[in-house]
Amino acid sequence: MTMERRRGPGRPRRAEQRDTHAAIMDAATALFARRGYDAVSLRELAAVAGVDVATVQHHAGTKADLYRACFARVFAAEVEALTGAVAAAHEGLQAGPEEAFARLHALLDVFVDFLERVPETTALWLRRWSEPELHADLDVAYSLPLYRTVEEVLIAAADLGLLVEPSPHIAVRSLVWSVHAHVVSAPSRGDERIEFRAFVHRWLDRMYRAG
Repeated sequence: MTMERRRGPGRPRRAEQRDTHAAIMDAATALFARRGYDAVSLRELAAVAGVDVATVQHHAGTKADLYRACFARVFAAEVEALTGAVAAAHEGLQAGPEEAFARLHALLDVFVDFLERVPETTALWLRRWSEPELHADLDVAYSLPLYRTVEEVLIAAADLGLLVEPSPHIAVRSLVWSVHAHVVSAPSRGDERIEFRAFVHRWLDRMYRAG
C-alpha cells in the first residue's frame, strides 16, 4: 500500500503555484500596458493579482524583473504566431510572384491578427517607446529580433527580383507602427479590420512589388 506524500506546511501545490504566477503576470501585463513602468507599484500589482507583495517578489523578483517578464511573455507568443507564416513566406518566394505575394500577404494577416488578439502587446510597446531613455534593452531582446526575421524575408524577395526595397528595416518599422496604430484606433470594428488588411496588402504591392 502506498501512501500519498504529504506536502509540508504552507507549501503550495504546483498547480496553485502556476495559477498564482499566471495571476501575477496577467495583472502586471494589464497594469504596465495601461500606465507604464513608473506609475505601477508592486503593492498595487499585488492587490490586483489578489496576493501580497512578498508573493509577487517570490514568483517574479523585482518590479524591473516583472516588467521584463511581461515583454518576454508577449514576445514568446508573437514568435509562436509568426514562425509558421515566416517559413511559408520564405518557401513561397521560390514559387513565382503570385504565390510569393500571396504568402507575404498571409504573413501580414498573421501579424495583424496577433496584435488584434493580444492588444496588450501594442499597449506595452507604446508605453515603452514613449519613454525611450528607459529599458532600451527590451528593444534589443524582444523587438529587433522580430524585425530582423521579417527583414530577411524582404531581403530574400528583393534578391529574387520580386521586390524593390533598398531599406527593408525602414519598411518593416513603418509597417509595425501602422499596425500598432490600427490596433489602438479601431480594435473592435469588423469592417475596418477587413479594410485594414486590404490596405496593408496594397501597401506592400504598390510600394515594393517589382515591375
